[in-house]
Amino acid sequence: MAEIKLSNVRKSFGPVDVIKGIDLQADHGEFVVFVGPSGCGKSTLLRMICGLEGISSGQLLIGGEDMSSVEASDRGTAMVFQSYALYPHMTVAQNMSFGLRMAKIPKIEIDARVNKAAEILQIKHLLERKPKEMSGGQRQRVAIGRAIVREPKVFLFDEPLSNLDAELRVQMRVELSRLHHEIGATMIYVTHDQVEAMTMADKIVVLRDGLVEQIGSPLELYTRPDNKFVAGFIGSPHMNFMDAEAVHIDDGFASVAVIGAADRLITVPLRPDALVHKGQKVSVGIRPEHLLGTVGRSDLEVHVGVVENLGGMAYAYCTSKSGQEVILKSESEAPPRFGTTVTAELNDNYCHLFDSEGKTLSESAGAVRRQDAAA
Repeated sequence: MAEIKLSNVRKSFGPVDVIKGIDLQADHGEFVVFVGPSGCGKSTLLRMICGLEGISSGQLLIGGEDMSSVEASDRGTAMVFQSYALYPHMTVAQNMSFGLRMAKIPKIEIDARVNKAAEILQIKHLLERKPKEMSGGQRQRVAIGRAIVREPKVFLFDEPLSNLDAELRVQMRVELSRLHHEIGATMIYVTHDQVEAMTMADKIVVLRDGLVEQIGSPLELYTRPDNKFVAGFIGSPHMNFMDAEAVHIDDGFASVAVIGAADRLITVPLRPDALVHKGQKVSVGIRPEHLLGTVGRSDLEVHVGVVENLGGMAYAYCTSKSGQEVILKSESEAPPRFGTTVTAELNDNYCHLFDSEGKTLSESAGAVRRQDAAA
């Protein structure tokens, strides 16, 4: 079993605290993604798990064994870096087998491991080539193969796709997901790209300033963010946020008036621990795909600025009467036109509510419906 458990793990460089006390668990066979803005500590945390960075305090368990002070080579982990770091004078087979040869593994076993990894990664025809004779995607496969042949308990990926072009990144995302299902190993993957996190992860860990903001499945983070930061970071384009005021609180629901919208209250279910009072300043969040352009409704009038037509859909970047940025998703066949004023419908079922500190106050409508169905 390759379960990973971190208990109050901290990392300091002199007086600077980089990792400020993190508790998390990656179950055996999970694909866990660390995501967050640059400088949030995600790569440092990955290097601490690998053993390339020491732990200032706390405990790291891998497979139930305390690895907090164990050398990197003895932790049973394999790291794939952003840089391919291949030896240019060696062939693919030699690059993949280098670590095994240094460990004095018998040649028969080395050949078997290399051939098996090459078959999984579909690079058997490249085994005699050198790195300069291959594309970026092929080199990245070799780097991954070098990790596979070690047969580690845990695979660690530090932004391995960031050097690839857009089309190849999509292809390699699919390849890595397929590899995970085929091998069944525990994998931890670091990225600043939330699209990679959403499409690949079993579990996402959102980090900010050395702390965990939320841990959950991609769908859970998308539909039930714990705070405004997670709501704005997960999802592309980001969630819309509009200033509002609580008007009425009753029986677990809050009715709020959005500044700049029509005289229609938005009613959302509240979390059991939410503290909301009449007159409180709040923020309403709604995703672009749930902010519907309509005819005859005037919940929210917005002035259309930039329009991005992506073929299957279009995004209009607009400004409301109160000066707030609003992103509206529409069909690509008839997107809003630049310079026009359009109206949008605020669908109560998809609205989120946040307090002045960014904490989520609302329960997702989807969760409420599931609870009602279960009852």
